[in-house]
Amino acid sequence: MAVKLRLQRHGKKGKPFYWIVAADARSKRDGKFLEKLGIYNPNVNPAIIDLNVDGAVKWLQNGAQPTDTARAILSYKGAMLKNHLAGGVRKGALTEDEAEQKFQAWLDEKAAKVEAKKDGLEKAEAEAKAKALEAEKAANEARIAAAAPVEEEVTEEVAEETTDDAPKAEAQATNEEE
Repeated sequence: MAVKLRLQRHGKKGKPFYWIVAADARSKRDGKFLEKLGIYNPNVNPAIIDLNVDGAVKWLQNGAQPTDTARAILSYKGAMLKNHLAGGVRKGALTEDEAEQKFQAWLDEKAAKVEAKKDGLEKAEAEAKAKALEAEKAANEARIAAAAPVEEEVTEEVAEETTDDAPKAEAQATNEEE
């Protein structure tokens, strides 16, 4: 039986959500699977990936073949590196402690990169909000400035009309009485 590490689609239309599973290659995309290894949510930035690295490494060592997307996810989370380091331990090139130290150093570096990306995204979002707020303030001030002279003219015109209309109104009232 050929085993594949692949994505199983869940979620609703337009909002995909994936399970990372070990499944028989002959089973359907969303069909039976042998083990659920994690989740992948591409709807947020950065994408949320929760992976059982040890379980994925176990399947890789037993001969499971990841699909292209699953390989990218496993590589991103370090499962491929851990599998590679485990191969080095089996061959005697590394000790178990050295492999674990290298893996932890890689994880720390990766976590720093992810945090830097999150901080950059938050900073860009804050700058965009500040620019939008400034643009909105400028538009409001321009609208107020444009409306203020019109109101003065309108009040002057109303005052003129009322003074001009007073004799006309009196004349109309006398005409109607007659």
